[in-house]
Amino acid sequence: MNELVIKKEKARIGVFGVGYDVYWGQFDGLLDELMAKNAVFKDKLVDKNVEIIDFGMIDNPKKAYEKLKEIQAENLDLIFCNMLTYATSGTFGIIIKTLNIPIVLVALQPRKALDYAQASTYMQLVNDDICSLPEFAGVSVRMGKKVPEMIIGTLHDDFAADVKIGEFCKIAKVLHDLKNVHFGHLGHPINAMLDMHTDATMLTSIFGCHIVECEANEIVDCYQNATEVEILAKEKTILKFFDTPDPVSDPISMKLTNEDLRVAAHVSVALDKFIISKNIDGLAYYYDGPIDSLERLVMSNLIVGNSILTSNSFPMCGESDLKTLVAMLIMDRLDIGGSFAEFHPIDFNEDFVLVGHDGPHNLSIAEGRPLLRSLKKYHGKPGNGAGVEFKIKEGPITMLSINSTFDGKFKFILAEGQSVKGPIPPTGNTNTRGCFKPDVRTFLYKWMEQGPTHHFALGIGHHAQSIQKIAKYLNIESIIVTNY
Repeated sequence: MNELVIKKEKARIGVFGVGYDVYWGQFDGLLDELMAKNAVFKDKLVDKNVEIIDFGMIDNPKKAYEKLKEIQAENLDLIFCNMLTYATSGTFGIIIKTLNIPIVLVALQPRKALDYAQASTYMQLVNDDICSLPEFAGVSVRMGKKVPEMIIGTLHDDFAADVKIGEFCKIAKVLHDLKNVHFGHLGHPINAMLDMHTDATMLTSIFGCHIVECEANEIVDCYQNATEVEILAKEKTILKFFDTPDPVSDPISMKLTNEDLRVAAHVSVALDKFIISKNIDGLAYYYDGPIDSLERLVMSNLIVGNSILTSNSFPMCGESDLKTLVAMLIMDRLDIGGSFAEFHPIDFNEDFVLVGHDGPHNLSIAEGRPLLRSLKKYHGKPGNGAGVEFKIKEGPITMLSINSTFDGKFKFILAEGQSVKGPIPPTGNTNTRGCFKPDVRTFLYKWMEQGPTHHFALGIGHHAQSIQKIAKYLNIESIIVTNY
């Protein structure tokens, strides 16, 4: 879809097993069988696009202290503690006390049930994966830490357990990128929208990301250096991906003109060059520029190029909303999309609210082929040109708003609903019919009372609990409004 390849680093995930060294001399072959269990678990991580670091077996407190140094040196994003059999909490206490990354306790026994007629102490020990979970949980609290997340199930043919393993691998990707990405920031929030303002240092302090302050002239320079070959190639890319229908009912919309296609392609080429030169991983922007200036032409026609980039894991956020840019990155790294959104009119007859926005969007979660329309004006903003229009895929959806609180902290406000089938306004903007329980009016009351921002990120699937885990690891307040 796009010539520019966005490179993402792999999350670094550690694995260590725990056991009780006294057993090894008592039961021949037990240690080997437990390590074979550990190998089966590690195989479940191979296709998750993560880097796996194996720290072997920790079966007494002395090894825990030794292995801790190795674990700290690996700069991990998350670590699995594989509960292979009973283990004393001395194998875990110093680790949970010292590490500041998520630790997930994995208790996957090989048998779905003991063979009671043939049962033995050896068989029990091989399947004693949950035996130490209460002890490890209690020690975590005594060490001043939260009880770790847990995966309880069977080692083989356990779909629910495998889903949880995949979830934590995706969470590791989010945490890895949040503390490593460099976000570009250009201009200022539109019309002094106070809810969108945020402190760049605060973003680094809480998430780890760095904010690169950018200038409009830098994109303009790239625009002026674009070649004819590059522009024509980008036009072909755009026309292959978008439909360009005739206008319907909105008098400010037209069928895509050759001029608007040309400008969108030219700016898209410039944008690709710009993000390479700035070495950034996302961009929040808003910039007016003087009337009839090249700056205004370029900065008001980023929509098509930004939409293509956002669908290729490079989030772009209009109206210079850095907090929503973070929300979009979180959703992208969870592989659920993440599109720039706000609330539009309610349909009280059919009980839904239109959810969407003008500007750039995540094309990867569109229902059907996205559309391009020429717009005679961008409502509330300067300029005119191509506008992107589509619906989010029908089915479950998740929303994430990140706001700043009075006491200088962040808050995650989450909701789950449904994107349902039906027409949307043909205005050259995205819109989705969002249905929420118990009804749209009650939902909106509950959403607003949590103090959200005007904008939020919109993704597909129900993933509020995964995002809430990320908030927990970052010590950020969170609430899922559709859960109460």
